[in-house]
Amino acid sequence: MKLIVAVQAAVTDDLADAEPSWQDLHAIELERPLIDAEVDLLDVQISLLDRPVSELGQRRLRRATNKVLAERRKASNRGVAVRAGDAA
Repeated sequence: MKLIVAVQAAVTDDLADAEPSWQDLHAIELERPLIDAEVDLLDVQISLLDRPVSELGQRRLRRATNKVLAERRKASNRGVAVRAGDAA
């Protein structure tokens, strides 16, 4: 019987690179306000899924959308990579 083995090295051989570097963690911290604003927007959108949109719901959605846009503007002015996507 002939054994078939992988020609490439195993993917998990070097686990030293498995942890994020301090540069990665710092970049995440710089993006934290934007991430929080997007989570808040998602919470508002989810809360409006199962009920008709009222005036209060429209205000909450508009406020959350404006917060995301403001945080994206701040992040892009800082030079943080902001993914292109729809705010609403």
